[in-house]
Amino acid sequence: MRLVDHLDKGISIAADQACLTTEEGSLTYRQVGDLSGRIASALAAVGVRPGSKVAILSANDPVAFTCVFGISRAGAVWCPINPRNEAAENQEVLDRFDCEVLIYQETFGTLVDAIAPDLPGLQTRVCLDGPRADDLGWDEFLARGDGPVDRHAPDDLAMIVGTGGTTGRPKGVMLTHQNLETMTALTLMGYPFGERPVYLAVAPLTHAAGVLCFPVIVQGGEIVIMRSPDVGAILEVVPRHRVTHLFLPPTLIYMLLDQPGLDAADLSSLRCFWYGAAPMSVARLVEALDRIGPVMAQLFGQTEAPMMITMLPPDEHVDASGRPIESRLSSAGRAAPLVTVAVMDENGALLPAGERGEIVVRSSLVMAGYYRDPDATAEASAHGWHHTGDIGYLDPERYLHIVDRAKDMIITGGFNVYSAEVEQALMRHPDVQDCAVVGRPDDRWGERVVAVVQPRQGRTIDPDALVAFAKGAIGSVKAPKEVHVWADLPRSKVGKVLKPEITSRLSPDAR
Repeated sequence: MRLVDHLDKGISIAADQACLTTEEGSLTYRQVGDLSGRIASALAAVGVRPGSKVAILSANDPVAFTCVFGISRAGAVWCPINPRNEAAENQEVLDRFDCEVLIYQETFGTLVDAIAPDLPGLQTRVCLDGPRADDLGWDEFLARGDGPVDRHAPDDLAMIVGTGGTTGRPKGVMLTHQNLETMTALTLMGYPFGERPVYLAVAPLTHAAGVLCFPVIVQGGEIVIMRSPDVGAILEVVPRHRVTHLFLPPTLIYMLLDQPGLDAADLSSLRCFWYGAAPMSVARLVEALDRIGPVMAQLFGQTEAPMMITMLPPDEHVDASGRPIESRLSSAGRAAPLVTVAVMDENGALLPAGERGEIVVRSSLVMAGYYRDPDATAEASAHGWHHTGDIGYLDPERYLHIVDRAKDMIITGGFNVYSAEVEQALMRHPDVQDCAVVGRPDDRWGERVVAVVQPRQGRTIDPDALVAFAKGAIGSVKAPKEVHVWADLPRSKVGKVLKPEITSRLSPDAR
């Protein structure tokens, strides 16, 4: 099933029902399908061939998202570009992925002007909002189309997604139509859907919000698009549209839990509230289960194996009496159907339950490789498994516990300390909104455990008291040797805390 076949399946069962909805109105499945056909035809007219790379630079927008299906229908490859990236990063992505066409919103015109001179391979630029400078306006672009186009991409390639890492140059993850079909199938197999789902796209459609639309669209469901994230507005949008499915990273869930109107809001329509992209505090998850309801649903994946490596559906969060199973909430769930998860040592040997090592994966969910980077592809697929770069272990019930990124483990006084375990302990303190734990050089211990914490609004944090709190929870070896209180933590475009930036901001000799 190609990416565009998800849309065509939705058309076959819900042609005249709402497909993409904003506060301004809705496009039906038939309208989205017709527009995707016109986009495909126009792309062919400007020289796009099967396998050509087409980028989209836009905020959340129904027409921009429809371009995804037009690109697929033309047999081309979608390259999502994050509008929050710096100009240099977007220029590098467009250049390295050999993008020939860029479709963008006028609000990003200055960025496009800045990077275009360094993109000799970019042949066509299209402005979604009308004519702009020497670029094609949207109507002019569509008018170039000449008849139906429906092609297949060579090698089944659907997307090239930049890793957008915090260190080094971004790699291009090649995702095939089979990868996305597998992700859709796993989502439908592992989580509650029921009759005609309604998904609220809050997070950027260039990331999790985008790929989570496909399982909804294949069922003829409705996508309600929030043009820019507004946590407070979620409490009004969910009841108005009877939203059934929602995804937020933990940082935004913490903000939602702090909204004064949460307890009075009608969230009864929710069937599945996904969280992922970063570890979530068990204490705040228990709070969410109590105040939002037993609808929380975890997913764990990465760009190279999108979204569904493991899953923890709503009914596995609680026991038969409805009480949260806290030991399970600290896990990332169990391997999704059609996915095999194991833990491997540095020599390529698989480890038994309870032993810690690198999390490795086998599945048709896993990428085809990194674009024009055979060395990185070979490294990531050593010993016949995809290597996630995460350290974890499987418990006796096969729930996966992620304890750290391999590069974030702290060795202090000869002991391995996993930052995620320390962070979970600190997040149980009632005054902590968010935190990050890093290792810093230490003459005595080799490395010392350092915590940077963000207080909840209106609260203050006593560093010494927080250290004592941590010692009581996890012992003195793992407890931070020092605590820094910052008003906010540096974050990536998708809300992940940027530990390299935290480390660079900490003085090397801070004590």
